[in-house]
Amino acid sequence: MFLPRSLISHLYQHLIRTHHALAPPVLILVALEPDALCACRILTALLKRDYIAHKIQPVSGYGDLSLAGENLVRPMKTENGGTGGVVVCLGVGGLVDLAAVLGLQAAEEGDDPSGGVEIWLIDARRPWNLGNVFGGNPADMTVAEVDGDQRSREPGVINGRLQPSYKPGQGGIIVYDDGDIEEDLTAEREAYCELVQMPQIEDDGEYSDSSGAESESAQQETDGRSSKKRKSWSDRVGIGDESDTESGRPRQRRRSSSDYSASSSPRRPRHQGLSLNPDLDSNPRVGHDTSSLSPRSPGQSPTLPKPPSPRALRRILIRLRRKHHSVLSAYYALGSSYSEPISSILYSLAEDLGREDNDLLWHAIVGVTSLELYGRSMTGVGISSSSEAGGSAGWGGQRGEKLRQVLRDEVRRLNPPDPHDASRELERGEVSGVIPTTARSPTDTSIRLSPEPRFLLIRHWSLYDSMLHSPYLSARLHIWSDVGRKRLHKLLAKMGVSLSQCKQSYTHMDMDLKRSLRQRLLTYAPMYGLDGLVPPAPGAGRGKEGWGFVRSWGWKACLSATDVGVIVGSILEVGKSGVYTGDSARSWDQGRKVKIDLIDEDGKAEGEEWVRRFWEAYDALENVEALKLALPTAQHLHRAILRTGTSLIEKRQIRHLQSFHMAIVKEGPDVPLFTHPSALTKLALWVGEAIAEQEREQRGRVGKGGKRTPLVLAGLNEARGIYVVVGTGGGGGVVDFVARQKRKERDEAKVKMREVKKAQRERKRRERASQTEGGDEDDEGDESEEEEEDDDDDSGDDDNYNTEDRGKGRNRFGNAFQEAVDETNARIRTDSFEHCVVEVKKEDLSGFLESLSMKIVVG
Repeated sequence: MFLPRSLISHLYQHLIRTHHALAPPVLILVALEPDALCACRILTALLKRDYIAHKIQPVSGYGDLSLAGENLVRPMKTENGGTGGVVVCLGVGGLVDLAAVLGLQAAEEGDDPSGGVEIWLIDARRPWNLGNVFGGNPADMTVAEVDGDQRSREPGVINGRLQPSYKPGQGGIIVYDDGDIEEDLTAEREAYCELVQMPQIEDDGEYSDSSGAESESAQQETDGRSSKKRKSWSDRVGIGDESDTESGRPRQRRRSSSDYSASSSPRRPRHQGLSLNPDLDSNPRVGHDTSSLSPRSPGQSPTLPKPPSPRALRRILIRLRRKHHSVLSAYYALGSSYSEPISSILYSLAEDLGREDNDLLWHAIVGVTSLELYGRSMTGVGISSSSEAGGSAGWGGQRGEKLRQVLRDEVRRLNPPDPHDASRELERGEVSGVIPTTARSPTDTSIRLSPEPRFLLIRHWSLYDSMLHSPYLSARLHIWSDVGRKRLHKLLAKMGVSLSQCKQSYTHMDMDLKRSLRQRLLTYAPMYGLDGLVPPAPGAGRGKEGWGFVRSWGWKACLSATDVGVIVGSILEVGKSGVYTGDSARSWDQGRKVKIDLIDEDGKAEGEEWVRRFWEAYDALENVEALKLALPTAQHLHRAILRTGTSLIEKRQIRHLQSFHMAIVKEGPDVPLFTHPSALTKLALWVGEAIAEQEREQRGRVGKGGKRTPLVLAGLNEARGIYVVVGTGGGGGVVDFVARQKRKERDEAKVKMREVKKAQRERKRRERASQTEGGDEDDEGDESEEEEEDDDDDSGDDDNYNTEDRGKGRNRFGNAFQEAVDETNARIRTDSFEHCVVEVKKEDLSGFLESLSMKIVVG
């Protein structure tokens, strides 16, 4: 089931009304990433204000999610002695069948599988597991023999969508919709609900190939779900080219009914099967057009055609099933993407409750900003190209910019300007575009808008180091080479900034230089192709587009949202005690050296270490002193990214395979840093930016057809004997909303065309009926085949749209990884929630990459 955006506070308000002192605490399962961390902070703040007990459980991967289901969720079920309760999943479980992973399955036939446990699922990753979105209803999850019409009329639920009349507390899985489900998944929703209502049939062997393949696919998926959780969405097979001999001729669209994910497709409870009696009153839902299949009353004209034969009905049913399965298969084959950040959704919940304040707003801003740092866009993990025209480089292109504009409006609303501070801001130069570095007063904790340049930790580094370690700047100036360093020096010289000035701490630079720095960057940066280095100056009707966010903690600190995102991410990836404060790359903590020597083949100790870092980052989000103490860790990580990326390029260790670039990190002092998937992803994005700029200069364009070439980066984890492999897509991050509107118009035109075709078929039936009083079985079969071929033509157009438009530019590494494993039998572990991250045994890496090079990795 899914909760529409307009009812976002419906479940929480019911929780407030029904919670009492003896109620079980709300269980919160949180992914180890900054966005989920910020969302958890917002949710816990709301729960504390309402005096609702809660428990936070960090989850590092699918293995931890299964353990949480076994140890924490199952004891909550009523059949196990619990009293039910609420489980909130933040950034976890959106891609898998949560009912199976968390153990919400009936022990005996007729039992309530949810056991009174209600799961709220909030996730930004796509594609959804459609079983969670349109299923998840306890009434649908039972295995009792219930008629489909009765189950579809559950109070408050219509085709998986919760209505205002829905009464929470019944258990099941509820997905929070950010608006995409209702707008973009109309076809998938219709296909899923039709499959739920479709009866099972008894096949006499004529269609044994398709039905056997279907049952075999379902059995294989069920057996493999416990070991590889990702398989619930990625194990769907690509669209096949099987020939259909059921009617003695090849089908127009050769799709097997097994070409879909078994766990993600609906499963109807046991049914009596398709009735072979011409009296079809008990089962009218065989196809979309039931008028031709309904029994004729004695009072009707005897010239009307008789109902189709059982063989024709079976053929219609199988074709409808294959048609709907192909829709679901096409959805899963689109590739990965990211929708609205979950921290933004939780802030919308707080706003709907009237609980918004500066603290919650700041957490939402940090969560939204953090998506840019990890390359997460609406086309998956990849390089964002939205900044090339001088715009913002954040998540979501136009949609992301609208979200950030809403956040800017919230900042102005919750932090109104003080007229007494106007003269002070003029003295500090904030009116002319100087980024603030101090608070207005000792008690100032406000959030302000700031024209943040695309430098890294500029308030805590020198201007030179901040520019040197900026991924955006280093890629476009070729910082990895001596020529690139000279370009940087020339840019500073043209701006009138000496090396001695720019190498001192930014906070201690000359005030006149800081006042004029932004204007100098706007003047000279375009000469070096750095159009998006700083936000454009506010103009008439444009406002402060592209401006960032800064918050003060009195005289203690002044940090931007990007600074906090970088620091919190570094804590999660390295830990606060990972390095000393010195600049030497050899200043490792002795405790980490001991851990490197340990053998942790199953990754259990590594997962425990990541959970410990989660609590450090969780505390640091509301402790500015902890953030300041972790600054050296963030600086060390980005120095390592610059050193390692430069080494890969200078030593020509980046290979260009058929489908992507490939590099392996296995030498150097910084190798242990990149055993964490998120740190390796940051390095891959840095290298990907550099490759894109090299291709632009050499060819005059980026990659093939103007697209960025994907990159596969492998990092050696010697302690576990594996390589962590991450694949970054072609990037983009921009969705064409004009094309989306055209799609809606085209869909409306198709609906009208189908109505016209339906009227034509009715007219043809009447003409046939006037010519003959009956027809043999073959005539009926031909008639039904004609109708189904028309439907196949319509759905074929939809599939072409899905493949060519919706999936354009998306990261398909998750699909390609699974295909490569099926071919090579490589030993891999897909425990990460990211589609594009996988762990491969050292001995199997070469064969795995060789097979991967032949796959389609970007849509």
